[in-house]
Amino acid sequence: MQKIVKFTDDKYICPQKAICKFRSAKKLRTPLYLYGVTGIGKTSLVMHNLNMKRCSYYSASETSADQIKIKEQSAEYTVVLDDLQNLTDTTERESYFEVICKLLSLNNVWLILIARCPFPRWLLPLRTKYIFAEIEESDFLLSLDEQITYIEQYDIHLTREEHQKAWNLGGGNALSLLFFAMEKGNLELTQRRQWDYLETHVYDQWDLELQEFFMDISIVETFTVRLASMLTGRSDVEKLIFRAEEVGNFFDIRGTDGIWKCRWPMRKSMQQRLRRKRSIEQINHLYYVAGLYYELEEKPLEALSMYEKYNDMESISRLLISNARKNPSSGHFYELRKYYLKLPEELISGSPVLMAGISLLQSMLMNIEESNRWYHQLEKFAEEHSGSMKKEALSRLLYLKIALPHTGTANMIDLLKNADLLIHNKKAVLPELSVTSNLPSMMNGGKDFCEWSKRDTELALTIGKPVEFVLEKYGKGLVYLALAESYLEKGKDIFEIFSKAEKGRMDAERGGMLEQVFVGTGILAWLSVLKNDADGALVSLDAFRDRAEEEAPNLISNIDAFICRIKLYQGEDVSDWMKQAPDENAEFCTMERFRYLTKVRVYISLGKLEAAYCLLQQLLHYAEIMKRTYIHMEAMILLSIVQYKLEQKQWKDTLQTSISQAEEYHFVRIFTREGTALLPMFEKCEFIWKDNSYRNQIMSECRQMAKSYPSYLASRNNIVLSEHALEILKLQSEGKSSADIAKELKISEATVKYHNKETYRKLGVRNKAAAITEARKRKLI
Repeated sequence: MQKIVKFTDDKYICPQKAICKFRSAKKLRTPLYLYGVTGIGKTSLVMHNLNMKRCSYYSASETSADQIKIKEQSAEYTVVLDDLQNLTDTTERESYFEVICKLLSLNNVWLILIARCPFPRWLLPLRTKYIFAEIEESDFLLSLDEQITYIEQYDIHLTREEHQKAWNLGGGNALSLLFFAMEKGNLELTQRRQWDYLETHVYDQWDLELQEFFMDISIVETFTVRLASMLTGRSDVEKLIFRAEEVGNFFDIRGTDGIWKCRWPMRKSMQQRLRRKRSIEQINHLYYVAGLYYELEEKPLEALSMYEKYNDMESISRLLISNARKNPSSGHFYELRKYYLKLPEELISGSPVLMAGISLLQSMLMNIEESNRWYHQLEKFAEEHSGSMKKEALSRLLYLKIALPHTGTANMIDLLKNADLLIHNKKAVLPELSVTSNLPSMMNGGKDFCEWSKRDTELALTIGKPVEFVLEKYGKGLVYLALAESYLEKGKDIFEIFSKAEKGRMDAERGGMLEQVFVGTGILAWLSVLKNDADGALVSLDAFRDRAEEEAPNLISNIDAFICRIKLYQGEDVSDWMKQAPDENAEFCTMERFRYLTKVRVYISLGKLEAAYCLLQQLLHYAEIMKRTYIHMEAMILLSIVQYKLEQKQWKDTLQTSISQAEEYHFVRIFTREGTALLPMFEKCEFIWKDNSYRNQIMSECRQMAKSYPSYLASRNNIVLSEHALEILKLQSEGKSSADIAKELKISEATVKYHNKETYRKLGVRNKAAAITEARKRKLI
């Protein structure tokens, strides 16, 4: 038997998962393969659970294949082949492969193979012939309770909270815990010792190519083959990754969607190694290359984080200027705000693009005075310059006059006519200008165009063509879609809305922008909802989402919010959507307004009325500052619903304010969409309506919505079923028929059907299977 030279620990504790698998394989004499990162306890597990007198141990790093000579055994005998990851030479592997085949064929020999990587490719042929038991890396990790037992052997007594911190650091890794014990519970020293150990006992054993590869990529958290090629300057990166996989289990993510991620301890120790072995200039160059890669991939946030590492202001300002040339729907103003706001004033003042970008950003942040200050700075710049700089400044001023969020739509018609003239005379070029800001609306998109709705047909005829010309590809389909949305909101004929929405969507498809197609898809989805076909709306939105993933990923978050709203009509549990919802408590982002309004509805459906109330107060404040009429009306309607559910008396005044405001524009569907929740409120009190026909249409449509979607905005916790209804539902879940249930409960079948009908209504479903599923979700049965 070969001498065992390993980093051992006499206080080793066998993790339960690993020992159970080991004993099972031992009992059945099943060939066993163990793998995991260095120091995780592979060899210790084996040696603590074998009779060493009936065992031979060989390390592939110290023993050649021809030195392993095991014959047939008369009694049970164990052979352990360790460090298989160190077999990198093809000839060595072939020799070991032959030895392993021979050992597997011997009677009474139990073979154990140990390596740092999952079952290696060069051994895969054996898997087709022999069944191997595997103990994987996660099986070696100690549980929190096992960790406590282990640490207390060193007479170190900590609180459970302190133990949890240690476990969070090492994840139950035995080597990490040993260092933790040696450093008397000092987490910082534990980390350093672990990194030093990896560098000395693992990385120094690799060839230089692999060491340099891991050092270069350590500056980024995740990498693709292309990024790794740019960082290392090598064309054989995939070969190096392949080798890295074979020498150790060092990746958390292995090529998922082409993305690789090094394990945290390994990356940190490699960064430490990088700082020791490379000059500052060499390291800065790596960050520059990474930043350049992210720029090319249109990931400005990641690029800026790289440039920021070595204070490359030239690259930072270049990228910010490039981003500022975009409109907020395709740019990353909000995400990059900390970089914009840290720019020196003298740098901003020298660039009309940056001045316009800062003015726009400050408006998005609702810092109106700062936005106006930079707007006036840009005006002054235009006065003081000539030639191309003046033209650039004038173009940016024209853009801001139209696009600044806080300026509303006053004088917008004259501005657009003037823009048409300036562009025709080539005195200015209008930068790309999104009407929707990635929302499924133009009336309530980049700006609020409620006032235009009052003269929708007239404006379509008079300024429709000039607007489409000024907006270029962003204007494709605009007139038809704007009319369709206005008609939808005002409760006009569904078929006329459908016709205009389809025409607008088709025009947008031909050389326009996908965000305009989103508006058309959204209008058609709302029509489906109104026709009691929420399923159809969901199908169309799902199909559009698939397309947007490829062509316009910036739309995805709002598409998902729209899908969430449709699911609310269907009475589905949408609590999972909340994981991706923006956090209004962290910071209110004006670009997230559609998702905030969706979140309010989810809060209501979850019975979190206080949270809904607080978010609505933020939305109302935003709407007032930024002149968002539609959002103000929508938020007030939702606020009245929340107040009603909270039994606050002012709900009636809030709803009356909404009615008076919406009636001015003849907006019907703003109430219809919330019809299920509003109907009992309308029926409970008298409200003041100027137009009875307007009132009658709203009431009629609210009744229809309540009938079609009875569980919409009904708190999931407020559903109460009678004792009989619950009994019937439980028996149905057991597969019993109505006749069987009637007989068992000694009631008529008609009574069973009556209870079923009421149950379906309360749960917002249409059949027995859906009722059983929904009742289980709500934990009613």
